[in-house]
Amino acid sequence: MLSLQGKLPAWAAITESSLPDMKILDQIPILPGAYYVMDRGYLDFVRLFRIHSSGGLFVVRNKHHVRFRVLTSRPVDKNLGLRCDQSIQLTSNWSRKSYLQPLRRIRLYDAEKQLTLVLLSNQFEVPAAVIGELYRHRWQVELFFKWIKQHLRVRSFYGRTDNAVRCQIWSAICAYLMVAIMKKRLMSSKSLNEILQIVSVNIFEQVSLEQLFATTQTTGLQETHKDENHNLLLFKDL
Repeated sequence: MLSLQGKLPAWAAITESSLPDMKILDQIPILPGAYYVMDRGYLDFVRLFRIHSSGGLFVVRNKHHVRFRVLTSRPVDKNLGLRCDQSIQLTSNWSRKSYLQPLRRIRLYDAEKQLTLVLLSNQFEVPAAVIGELYRHRWQVELFFKWIKQHLRVRSFYGRTDNAVRCQIWSAICAYLMVAIMKKRLMSSKSLNEILQIVSVNIFEQVSLEQLFATTQTTGLQETHKDENHNLLLFKDL
């Protein structure tokens, strides 16, 4: 579970691959007033009602087979990619018993990807465009896993046992958190990957982080000035 406030993991669990995604909703901590943005793999009305009853707000992608009837319909701005904004009631026997309250159904069209999305939410107060924007940010969790795979060597495992795999994944998540904490603490303009590389090269140096990054920054400035002088000389020769 990724927090969009700092793009940092707020909660995590490592499970067997056979465990359905939706069952994780039984374990996640629910914070009243927080938004939980999920893909359609988490569409389970019993578990979504738990989030609703605990004071949480959710935005989840809908599936085609969900049956419902429209209670009210609100006007939308189609220039924003919106196609409909409705209040609905689930009608199938199981879903109606599982989720007792009305839901908000928003359909939008992504012109860039030429994709139509249907979203369900229990948030009725904010504009429909805000719900669509919240779901767009869900892609950040995919980028988070991509970054970990690329920079923290999780593409292959050093061991095949359950414990070895778990240790390697937890180590990667901890490394990401430490790098992110360093970036915030030092108020550095460097990217997470740059910070990771600097620490990796100097892992056995007995200096503080402040000294390490100050030295790196000074060296970088000196190299920049050398390059600039070299470029000026070349220009003069020409």
